[in-house]
Amino acid sequence: MADESTDLTGKVAVVFGTRPEIIKQAPVLHALGADGARVFTGQHYDPELTDAVLRSCGLEPLARAVEGVGGGTRAQQVARMVDRLADRFTRQRPRAVVVQGDTNTANAGAQAGHYLGIPVVHVEAGLRSHDRSMPEETNRLLISALADVHCAATPENARNLLDGAVPAGSVFVTGNPVVEAVTALCPSEEETARLLAEHGVAPGGVVATVHRPENTDDPARLGVLLDGLGRLGVPVALPLHPRTRKALAAWGVAVPAAVRVLPPVDYRTFLAFTRSAHLLVSDSGGVQEEVTVLRKPLVVVRTSTERPESVAAGFSVLSEPADLVEHAERMLSAESLARIAAAPSPYGDGLAAQRIATLARDGAVVLQQV
Repeated sequence: MADESTDLTGKVAVVFGTRPEIIKQAPVLHALGADGARVFTGQHYDPELTDAVLRSCGLEPLARAVEGVGGGTRAQQVARMVDRLADRFTRQRPRAVVVQGDTNTANAGAQAGHYLGIPVVHVEAGLRSHDRSMPEETNRLLISALADVHCAATPENARNLLDGAVPAGSVFVTGNPVVEAVTALCPSEEETARLLAEHGVAPGGVVATVHRPENTDDPARLGVLLDGLGRLGVPVALPLHPRTRKALAAWGVAVPAAVRVLPPVDYRTFLAFTRSAHLLVSDSGGVQEEVTVLRKPLVVVRTSTERPESVAAGFSVLSEPADLVEHAERMLSAESLARIAAAPSPYGDGLAAQRIATLARDGAVVLQQV
């Protein structure tokens, strides 16, 4: 049975369903205090991806507010979540609904709130890859059409919204709460050393993550990517997303000996891996932000990115799998490392969550003004 232990009436309903959403919504929930209420859809239904991350972000695990979402098709997930969330919001009407990013959960939460006339606040609004073959891009476009308050992480994100005819009075440059999350949760040097030892990860190597369909759903591309990781010349730690694990088994793709496959890790452990790494290789959106706080070089193995600010600031470079080794060498050049050491994070000053919490509390007022 779906969890309804928390009454949403009059609260700011903070909706999340995936690991990245937990990480970025946690600072917002902490800033909201008693005004906030958590709604977990269960899109990431594996406890390895949720409970441990909730705890590492200072939140207790909770039951799913929507049953039967995990593992469904995209259409099934969105339809079921819209239906169940709208029903819950009708019976326990929140003062505002906060969604984050570009997931199916964020899409569904925005639809459910909008259809009921509840102010919808979009955290991390205005990202654009301009590649509509990406499910995330479609979700972003839909949420932007529905949201009432748009919390853009950067001025470029805000410009994307204004160029898309979003009313200027509803767009706010808040920064990204990932800065607060990384700053608050990054372990000390002593704890970092302990966590690396516990997982058998050597400091100074490479940390990689792979989970996006453009990489996992193409066996040839996935094979080339893993081969590139094996040719970097240093040990590679690969915490394996469940989707990637299934893809490796389904396609029969071999993992090179230099790549150490690990189970998914909690957020603090991943930050420990990141702060000690020589280089990161990833197709994650969140990692593109996190490296700017920890000042680490990153090769983004994707055809496009919705976070060009990380590339422009010199923290990351886009790469096809076949070019991974070449781009890794480029990111580790003395010139590149010096630029990274001197560049501030483009994602804000660490006060984003407070700004977002204020806007969420005042969402109804903002809605009346737009």
